[in-house]
Amino acid sequence: MEPQLLHSVTDSVATVVIHHPAKRNAMTAAMWRALPPLLDTLAADPAVRALVVTGEGGTFCAGADISTLQGSPQEAQGLAVAAEEALAAFPKPALAAIRGHCVGGGSQLAAACDLRFAEEGSLFGVTPAKLGIVYPASSTRRLVSLVGPATTKYLLFSGELIDAGRALRTGLVDEVLPEGELDKRVVEFARILASRSQLTQAAAKEFADGRTDRDEHWARQARASGDTAEGVAAFLERRQPGFTWTTGATSG
Repeated sequence: MEPQLLHSVTDSVATVVIHHPAKRNAMTAAMWRALPPLLDTLAADPAVRALVVTGEGGTFCAGADISTLQGSPQEAQGLAVAAEEALAAFPKPALAAIRGHCVGGGSQLAAACDLRFAEEGSLFGVTPAKLGIVYPASSTRRLVSLVGPATTKYLLFSGELIDAGRALRTGLVDEVLPEGELDKRVVEFARILASRSQLTQAAAKEFADGRTDRDEHWARQARASGDTAEGVAAFLERRQPGFTWTTGATSG
């Protein structure tokens, strides 16, 4: 099978699989290009309420396929940044399910997700210093927001790999699961995400990402949606709420 991004939708959760096992799921130029339109399609699908990004087999993603850097490193980096930004802008909760190596461009994709769950034994690294590449400013800022400036400098200055335990301590990942338990936990948690209010999630994502000009917008959305009344009624009646607001209800 050619290197590609595979995807499926089950129980309102879309799963995107990075599939290039011959090179530990390294991202080719074609794969970088394919990610933004794929995400657009999934974002527009009302059946999709959450997204999981993972790698084929025992590796998340070993980075960019180095052969793609031989022509124009700047062009290759531009493709990676565009894919990373598209993933960060995905309007529904995005969870990276990580096992094995999560390195270079793989770490960019993981950082662009809202949450990261990793299996014990996973390794993380940001390795442009090994290739003499200037790491993009936007990617650096995103990493700083996750782990702080000191750990960002450690990762970028050295290019060394860190284990899942250190990744958890520094905030690079949110949960670390024993071997064999990652898939079960990801399915369970993704279903939780899919069951919650998209209104709450969409507003929280914007606020957490630093947007400061949308308070009144989200207040209007909340008043018009009826989701708060439904959530309170469902709680009092001890039933699952039937939230109706979707990401397609707003723009801008």
